[in-house]
Amino acid sequence: MKRIALVVMAGFLALGSVPTYAGDTGGKDECLLISKNCKNEVDSIQQKIAKLQGEINKGSKVYTAAELKKLHEKLQEANGILDDLNKPGH
Repeated sequence: MKRIALVVMAGFLALGSVPTYAGDTGGKDECLLISKNCKNEVDSIQQKIAKLQGEINKGSKVYTAAELKKLHEKLQEANGILDDLNKPGH
């Protein structure tokens, strides 16, 4: 049951992780930030982590402090899910 819950959580997390069209947003990935302008693609947890790290690396040149905090929280959540999925017995 716990494994099913983790897989469902990972699926929901992945649904909000697809890239956005950054042309009119100043380089912000709205899909990662607020789950807006997402395509019908799904990324793996590892892909989402990489995208979040890339967006965080853009720093305050692109994102506000509040947005960076939100991205960090999403990165921690994704890393937690990945850790749970990698535990023995899953």
